[in-house]
Amino acid sequence: MNDRYDVVIAGAGPAGAQCARDLAARGYDVVVLETEAEDGFPRQSNKSTAGTFHSMMAAFGIPDDVVMQYTDSVVLESPTEHFVRDQTGAVLEFADFKRYLVRDSREKGAEYRFDARVTAPIMENGEIAGVTYNGDEEVYGDIVIDATGPNAPLAKELGVVDLERENQAIGIEYEFEGIDIDRPGFADLRDAMMLRLDHEIAPGGYSWIFHTGEDTAKVGLCYIQNGSHSQYSRDDFTIDDYMSHWLDTDPRFQDATRIEGKQHRGSAHIQEPTQLHTDRFMAIGDTVPSLDPLWGEGINKCMQSGRAAAATADSVLKHDGVEPTAENLEVYDTLWHRDVAPNAKNRLLMTQLLYLAPNDRYDRLMRDLQRLDDDTLAKANNGDPLAIARLLELEDAPLLVDLAKQRLDLGSLL
Repeated sequence: MNDRYDVVIAGAGPAGAQCARDLAARGYDVVVLETEAEDGFPRQSNKSTAGTFHSMMAAFGIPDDVVMQYTDSVVLESPTEHFVRDQTGAVLEFADFKRYLVRDSREKGAEYRFDARVTAPIMENGEIAGVTYNGDEEVYGDIVIDATGPNAPLAKELGVVDLERENQAIGIEYEFEGIDIDRPGFADLRDAMMLRLDHEIAPGGYSWIFHTGEDTAKVGLCYIQNGSHSQYSRDDFTIDDYMSHWLDTDPRFQDATRIEGKQHRGSAHIQEPTQLHTDRFMAIGDTVPSLDPLWGEGINKCMQSGRAAAATADSVLKHDGVEPTAENLEVYDTLWHRDVAPNAKNRLLMTQLLYLAPNDRYDRLMRDLQRLDDDTLAKANNGDPLAIARLLELEDAPLLVDLAKQRLDLGSLL
């Protein structure tokens, strides 16, 4: 095997594989190091709900054969109300999707090494020059990219990321059959992705039902174990207890059974990145992190960050004599904040405010969305301050005070 490449990527998730895909298509020598074994990949990292939209499918050339179900709408639920927005999307079979990205990038010329756990950066003259993996094996590159997610062995060692435990979201998901998809008294979830705001089920977070065809669906919940969660959670409940509680109390699951082997657990951080790169190095995907703070969408964000890193590497490597210094890799920051996470501060603020609201406020929110114009939710979702203000009421003043107190406690007041 070679020991020197143009680019070394740690991690074969959507961010790492897409970055390799773009770089290989441009003719660069790129190697991807993946912890998991190739046989059965991705057994351990098959953790995404994999709901996405046609914009991602089209932008990255994703084939139909990795799609479990195309959807026509997004449904927002509260304990007693719901809101339906027409928006086409797709629920992917995440394992098939990841395998496709690996296969396609290999066809374009990328090299993969499975069973290759990256452990540390190799430093030369104060800069990263490569990585060690599996203890004592080494590989070198002009640019190194960390796409390992929250583990972030390279980004942490280089001081690029500081993932805080209080910002870690945990999630659990099962796939079921026998679900009453169009239950009287609830929204019609046929060909829909549903997100539910209800502290009885996911205190300080949300739950979901993503239709995957006929009477089957992906069902899960997640939350961050921060102040919002503590305010509404039960002391003796784990995330599994909340899932069991939902399954026991929601009549849509009365005759549902779990599909064997379709159980997923995962975690990600929801916070603003402090840094994205340094000399000869970039961090992408959930390493940064890139997860959408409001609704947890990660695939498109990870793919976009991988593409931004590939474009940045190309902008340097295609010029003889131009070194990938931190200054010359600065374009990655620009692309990330423009394309991956625009209005990140406002969206994070809205997220924190949303999960502080009580259940009755969620019911009013659904009614508010029904009377407001169609663009308000989209604009608020994109962090538009005026649209966010239109969703607020005078009665929300205590929530703003609670939010300010939480942010002061964390020492992170904007």
